[in-house]
Amino acid sequence: MTTMTARATATGLLTAAALTALVALGTLPAAAADGPPPAATAEQAAAAPGTLDTLSRFFARDGALARTAVAPRVDGPSVPVRILSPDFVAGKPGAPVARVEFRASRAVASDGSKASLWTVHRPDGWQVVNIATGDDEIRYAEQGGRVLPGGVVFREPQIDAWYVHKGTKVLPLDEDAIRAVGRGGTTLAAYRDRVVRAYADKLPGSPYAHKGAAGGYAPTPTPQPSAAEPTLSPASTAVGATALLAVALTATLRRRRRHP
Repeated sequence: MTTMTARATATGLLTAAALTALVALGTLPAAAADGPPPAATAEQAAAAPGTLDTLSRFFARDGALARTAVAPRVDGPSVPVRILSPDFVAGKPGAPVARVEFRASRAVASDGSKASLWTVHRPDGWQVVNIATGDDEIRYAEQGGRVLPGGVVFREPQIDAWYVHKGTKVLPLDEDAIRAVGRGGTTLAAYRDRVVRAYADKLPGSPYAHKGAAGGYAPTPTPQPSAAEPTLSPASTAVGATALLAVALTATLRRRRRHP
């Protein structure tokens, strides 16, 4: 069963903001849909001294560790994080089920605590735009590789569900995805039918988009970071849906729902 932590509030905001981003994607330049350039400098951004300093504050925020004892490190290479594509939902011929929106790197503290560093490519290079507790992005990428070798792992942000896709198969990787498509998964065609029913009326240009609602909720005021929350620079809205999401959340360091 899914357990909830203090990150649950941020998860709700992510769900709403992600659908706002999905609606806004129709205005993004074509380059954003192709995913970011190669990952070499993404790792450099994640392991930069300034990032590690921010990680020290992040891991020490609840007092479990002294900031000087955190000793954060970046563990392993970054992974591409793919999000359900609005072109797929709209039925555009040849559209992939998901597209790369950012890269994620796993950060580890001296007590074993983990966090995910989100990096995006901006005109002046790679930049970390968000830090989230836990390592969901990397963990699901690894899990998907075991469940369906060679498959593409992606997230349906509106319901916080993770899947792996290969050929005509779409298999669930977490409880949210199991609730959506069943424990045995579904076909790509059946998955498309489901997301079309769920989201096709919420794409750019729809009455839903013009109304300004997000995720079935009324517009939510952008949360302001508290003095105790270290912040990272917001990303440009031209880098993709997750950068828009990061802007909507003021790129603050947030907690989220954890899946055991």
